[in-house]
Amino acid sequence: MRDTDRALVQAATAVAKLRCRSDNHTVAAAVRSTDGRVFSGVNVFHFTGGPCAEVVAIGAAATQGAGELEAIVAVGDRGRGVIPPCGRCRQVLLDYFPSIRVIVGPPDGLRAVPVADLLPETYVWADQQPETPAAPRTGVWPMPVVPGVRQSAED
Repeated sequence: MRDTDRALVQAATAVAKLRCRSDNHTVAAAVRSTDGRVFSGVNVFHFTGGPCAEVVAIGAAATQGAGELEAIVAVGDRGRGVIPPCGRCRQVLLDYFPSIRVIVGPPDGLRAVPVADLLPETYVWADQQPETPAAPRTGVWPMPVVPGVRQSAED
């Protein structure tokens, strides 16, 4: 692992210690742009769901004008250390930054891996979009076909 990756882990750890002091914020993340700037974020827990720390850090980078991101790490509160991104975050990272490296592993074996390695047989959103133009909108909703119901002569 590179020294810059170790520094990224230290940055996320510092944010976790400083800002993750309640059940609302339990994970901190740090992301590094290709120009070397580091951005951080914390998760926002809510019973209805909420953004993960990785997504908040990506948003922080975007608000500061960062372009491409090259590495990211998430760290749990209360000394839990580096934690892997959830499935949703893995998908977001792959879709927005397909070349980003994600720092994962136990404290004595941290490593930076390409995000694609965390998503074998991955779904790539852009690859699944039809290349045919969208059907023109007519402003009329089509009538649904209900199985077992005969259409009347008026239909």
